[in-house]
Amino acid sequence: MAKITTHPPSHRWHFYRVGGVDQVRIDSGADILNLDQLDQRLWVALSCPTEGVELDERTLKVLDQDGDGHVRPPEILAVVKWLGEVISKPDALLEGRDGVPLENIRTDTAEGRKVLAAAKHILNTQGVESAIITTDDALRAIETLIHATHNGDGVVPPETVEGEAAQVVAEEIVRCLGGVDDRSGKPGFDQQKLDIFFAACEAFDGWWKIGESEGTAVLPLGENTIAAVEALDTVKAKVDDFFGRARLAAFDSRALGVINRQEHAFLEVAAKDLSIDASEIAHFPLAQVEPNKPLPLTDGVNPAWCVALGKLRELCVKPLLGKSKDSITDEDWGDLQGKFAGYRDWVAGKVGGDVEELGIQRIREILAGNTKLQLQKAIGDDLAVSDEVAALSSVDKLTLLYRDIAEVLNNFVSFSNFYARKTAIFQAGTLHLDGRTADLCVEVTDLAQHAKLAAMSKVYLVYCTCTSQGGAQKVIAAAITSGNSDNIFVGRNGIFYDRKGQDWHATITKIIDHPIGVRQAFWAPYKKVLRFIEESIAKHAATADAAATSKLQKGALETGEAAVKGEAQKPKFEVGTIAALGVAVGGITAALSIILAAFFDLGIWIPVGMLGLLLAISGPSMLIAWLKLRQRNLGPILDAGGWAVNTLTKVNIPLGTALTQRAVLPENSYRTLVDPYAPKKSWWPKILLLLVIFAGVGFGLYRSNLLHEWFEFIPAYSTEEKQEKTDEPTDPVEEKPPDETNDSVKEEDNK
Repeated sequence: MAKITTHPPSHRWHFYRVGGVDQVRIDSGADILNLDQLDQRLWVALSCPTEGVELDERTLKVLDQDGDGHVRPPEILAVVKWLGEVISKPDALLEGRDGVPLENIRTDTAEGRKVLAAAKHILNTQGVESAIITTDDALRAIETLIHATHNGDGVVPPETVEGEAAQVVAEEIVRCLGGVDDRSGKPGFDQQKLDIFFAACEAFDGWWKIGESEGTAVLPLGENTIAAVEALDTVKAKVDDFFGRARLAAFDSRALGVINRQEHAFLEVAAKDLSIDASEIAHFPLAQVEPNKPLPLTDGVNPAWCVALGKLRELCVKPLLGKSKDSITDEDWGDLQGKFAGYRDWVAGKVGGDVEELGIQRIREILAGNTKLQLQKAIGDDLAVSDEVAALSSVDKLTLLYRDIAEVLNNFVSFSNFYARKTAIFQAGTLHLDGRTADLCVEVTDLAQHAKLAAMSKVYLVYCTCTSQGGAQKVIAAAITSGNSDNIFVGRNGIFYDRKGQDWHATITKIIDHPIGVRQAFWAPYKKVLRFIEESIAKHAATADAAATSKLQKGALETGEAAVKGEAQKPKFEVGTIAALGVAVGGITAALSIILAAFFDLGIWIPVGMLGLLLAISGPSMLIAWLKLRQRNLGPILDAGGWAVNTLTKVNIPLGTALTQRAVLPENSYRTLVDPYAPKKSWWPKILLLLVIFAGVGFGLYRSNLLHEWFEFIPAYSTEEKQEKTDEPTDPVEEKPPDETNDSVKEEDNK
């Protein structure tokens, strides 16, 4: 692992803030060549998988030097250091061009001179008059070399070996030991396989000579001993079973009925069509069992075992026990096995078993010939061009890195491409779904494992199974970062366009639910209430429908019975029910009056009250959504796919809006608003709205006594009403004492 810098670097770096984190800018060739001085704690990523990223596979193979399927900082630093030894003008690396000018290859370093000579050789060989070598030029040279007889990897396919005898041995090496893949993809042998093969042949030959030196004690039948033992081992378990049954029958004859299969067992087999070898009764005894009866080898044997017993007779019994033997006793069977005891001990020490299938005679032919030297020469001839191949590979490596290193660094050391809205290498394409496009799509290899970690990103994700026109399938995860999720559900279909522009049929298979935007959170409580009301109404309607149907059926039955009996029908509604309904309606009306009164008491603060009501309902949902949107992070989505993201990579609201774009009408377009299939508009909603508005305005005018001033017949909103509402007593009016002067005047008038 590369050493982390702890001292101040000599190179001056340029950082910029994007995505809520400081990221380094790769602005010059010097930035690239001094990458080893940048503290790896400041790198955005520390590992990148070679699968599921949109980068040339050849480039990824160059970067993944250990072939473990991941690209890590030490491998990045190694190729950067190599570029510094080969390129004279490193600023050209930022252009990302396909084509390396020969003048930009260093001649003051050994590596540069070697690459330059190889590049000129490629151009001359292909007849190209150019001062620039491209990735295609290098690829053609590599492909030509790969399919050449000698390609420098030390692996020799059998068909390229000169000489028929040596070619046959090469084929036997691949068949016995397995092949090693050549650069061309063909199986072949290398130096290691060659050495192992001939060592095995010599070991097997030495082991066989030990058996031959022991004579009949080890090989009682010479070369035929191996086949005889195989024939004996094939029937050993069944022969042991037969003689075991015979001993049991000799012990007690009553066991014969069970030892020999009973009649019903044969009836079950006979009821079916038998195969020509009667394998259906292979589990039956070898022959009819009787006390101390020898085992027949020809007549009266189980037809499923006729061939195996015939081989035992020809290969073992006749040569070792006598040619006229058509049956063997229990003692014969024991003697027959004893004759192979030395052979079995010898086989236990066998070596060189990898080449045993060739047979001892073929192995001795190989050892006696000179094919090993011929095969050794073929390997040497192949390795002789290894330096030339290495030089050509260096040219291929240079053309790939010259074109792709800037893109790699802007997607590894920093995420400049992603935050600059250029397509990053981890973006697999674009998903078109629900009237919008999702640009943040990544390939997924293990959906269940990916979903566990990606859920921590706080991003609304849809997992889609994508199928191409050719039937190929892959799974993607798409981030929905704008709009709402009302019409997104499992099973909905869309279209996915990969980086090459190919279209795939996409079907949602899994959703990770997180807030998409604050606007959606504002309407969420009302939608939930509306959904609850709709579900409740549907539920109660279904219950009421069932109850009404039942009541109708019951009423019809009672009416019929009453008509038959001549009884009077009961009233449809009872007074108590009507009174209860009236009380309920009155209560609802009173509650609404109180609410409206409190609302209109606000006066000029009515808009503030409406705003407060909206905030009280939508505020908590919007606050939770805002907090979660601030936590949206790209890191877990990439980590779930094999990346090692080293820092916080936020997906804030402006970036999220850019990553998921909703459909908009093109500029300079126009539309006709006349819909021939639009539902006919009803005046009742407008009338009800006007009535509510008039009622509200009238109530406000009444409370302010303006109606009383305009129309005298309308009573005023008096203080007594306010006092009754506030329960505050008014001051009593003082009574005036009787006026004596007025009394005397009245008396005089009366006179």
